[in-house]
Amino acid sequence: MINWKALDPAIYPSQPFDIYGCWSGSATILPGDKPVIMYTGIDPQKRQIQNIAFPSNLSDPFLREWTKPDDNPVIDPDSGVNASAFRDPTTAWYTPHNEHWSLVVGSRRGSRGVAVLYKSKDFVKWTKAKHPLHSGKGTGMWECPDLYPVALEGNQGLDTGVSGAGVKHVFKVSLDETRFDYYTVGKYYPKADKYIPDANSRDDRNGLRYDYGNFYASKSFYDPGKKRRILWGWANESDSAHADKEKGWAGVQAIPRAVWLDTNGRQLVQWPIEELETLRHKHRSVKNRNIPSGTSFEVENILTAQADVEVTFDVGRLEKAEAFDPLYATDAQALCAKTTAKTKGGVGPFGLLVLASADQQEATAVFFRIFKAQDKHMVLMCHDPTRSSTREMIYKPTFAGFVDVDIEKTKKISLRSLIDHSVVESFGAGGKTCITSRVYPTIAIGQKAHMFVFNNGAEDVKVSELNAWEMKAPEMNDDIIF
Repeated sequence: MINWKALDPAIYPSQPFDIYGCWSGSATILPGDKPVIMYTGIDPQKRQIQNIAFPSNLSDPFLREWTKPDDNPVIDPDSGVNASAFRDPTTAWYTPHNEHWSLVVGSRRGSRGVAVLYKSKDFVKWTKAKHPLHSGKGTGMWECPDLYPVALEGNQGLDTGVSGAGVKHVFKVSLDETRFDYYTVGKYYPKADKYIPDANSRDDRNGLRYDYGNFYASKSFYDPGKKRRILWGWANESDSAHADKEKGWAGVQAIPRAVWLDTNGRQLVQWPIEELETLRHKHRSVKNRNIPSGTSFEVENILTAQADVEVTFDVGRLEKAEAFDPLYATDAQALCAKTTAKTKGGVGPFGLLVLASADQQEATAVFFRIFKAQDKHMVLMCHDPTRSSTREMIYKPTFAGFVDVDIEKTKKISLRSLIDHSVVESFGAGGKTCITSRVYPTIAIGQKAHMFVFNNGAEDVKVSELNAWEMKAPEMNDDIIF
């Protein structure tokens, strides 16, 4: 999942049932290790319908050609389904007690998001269930829904059909209206065909997100080889439409992440897959270095336009933490926009300046800021790209999320950032909070890109340990002959 070869499109418009588009879908492995893809097609009436495709040649290790049976479409929107909002079928799961497959398709009824549930014995004939798997008022269209189990203990993943004791479930949707991915932690009841979020898992657009930045339309899958669940998302451009057209492409896949349930049972933890470490090259280490208020130091002797950095900050004193305004309790992004990296604080902002020019006039800031609420400390994690480029017509929003840690107890917080020229992916507190940004520096390009550790708070902080690696380029899109 690091080195890739570009092949021809496997599925493309070719039949009446998908002549106006082949949209997102999912793969399911049937008995006998036979894969099948269920995807959304756009028919001549511009309806969104669900089709299946099978590999034309199972002996081809790349599964490059797929056959679309004449049975398509296998799922038609009936009178109770909005045919213009009916897409992105999930991976199916098998229910042994009644011997059928189940999957959901994203939809909406008015402003209510809906996961329409379907069942099948043979994966060809599908029947709509009497009720949705789940729905949510005021959320709008649910794109790319996903349902999967997570173990209550440990970080191993589970196959999609697992349920019962020692297991919770995660239900995720991509909200078309906000362009973010939200999830809840709860319980799936196979006999009732219902998913119910936990009481403490907020089920609306103020709920938990996979990523608090430029990350959308994600999909997870189970890797049986290493017994892990892997999450893969899409980072769209923040560049101008004109620049996208000149490049001839738009959008990138984020780094694949392993995902599991946090020990607190309330949220997920995400971490870049271990294979990424094979690209680590030159290494730079810093230990026990104090960062006085208003100062910074450079991470030297490696190229940082393409880098992986892990750092742990010691926060010894919290007395100077700023008072937290409860108006921002559900809007970390607005709080970050108000208190940017250049806004001097009490405890923080402290963190990294990446893709920075030598004089720091151009930089993307990744940082923490600690506030004192009425009964606890609030840890804000931010991406601030407002100084990331001197170019115009670029979308440069601040992104932010709160980190669920007891900073008063630990007095430490960790950060990992992956920097790849125009992509910055950051993981706070071991992956409790994740943020992705697209940035387009004009000065800090290639060997002119620098990385600094900074502290713009009134309180000193210390780097207990920093490890940074220059990253080698993976093999991608080379000409290949099979």
